[in-house]
Amino acid sequence: MSSPELSTGDLEYTVDGGVATVRLNRPEVGNALSRTMRPALAAIWAAVMADDAVRAVIVTGTGDRHFCTGADVREVADSGSTSSGRGRVSEDIVWSPLQQGVWKPVICAVNGLVAGGGLHFVADADIVVAAAHATFLDTHVSVGQVGAVENIGLTRRMPLGAVLRMTLMGRHFRLDADRAHQLGLVDEVVAAADLMSTARAIADAIASNSPAAVSLSKQAIWAATEMPHQAALEYGWALARTQWAHPDFHEGARAFVERRPPRWTGGPRP
Repeated sequence: MSSPELSTGDLEYTVDGGVATVRLNRPEVGNALSRTMRPALAAIWAAVMADDAVRAVIVTGTGDRHFCTGADVREVADSGSTSSGRGRVSEDIVWSPLQQGVWKPVICAVNGLVAGGGLHFVADADIVVAAAHATFLDTHVSVGQVGAVENIGLTRRMPLGAVLRMTLMGRHFRLDADRAHQLGLVDEVVAAADLMSTARAIADAIASNSPAAVSLSKQAIWAATEMPHQAALEYGWALARTQWAHPDFHEGARAFVERRPPRWTGGPRP
């Protein structure tokens, strides 16, 4: 089901069977990110969190050449600034669902080249599936910019040396899909023809689980990347105890005993 009030010419947003799909739709410029996409994508992430019918999200790009090539360099050349703002990360990095507080699972379906700011979607996704021909590079330093937020995000997925090489060599170094998989940046590599069906199968499996339990589980795991180990354990245990009072906690056990599909209640808890 399309959502015309959230879709624009540059972004497509659809919801079908509990799975939302966000498609970057500027193939003529490598699905680059523009200023006009900022408020539109921020509105989409807000809608994802507000809509209990959405259980999981797939992010992809139009075409088979580019997933996203980052900030539209033509806009930077014309204005001397990027499409991002000048405030805090959570205010400026509207591209990243993680930075926007989206605690529903996000699957990144990489359909082609990822460069620069396009790495926001990859670094901050929960699961990354890539077409076999996809490639990854960071062009920030090659166009006079600093590789920072998305590059820091990459350190949670890849060894530090790989992130530094990718960041400091700029356009002179790129990872193919297989190498990205070996390093942990990509979770699964598939034939291009199977990309969306694979991402959808993952999303459907996630959507069949308790939305509240999925959301709290995601929060626990991402928090562990930013906390000392013992603090992360305490935080995760607190989230687990929170779920004990949720109807899904009892429904899941009853459904298992009664050998029937569970009937989950409500949406996730932020």
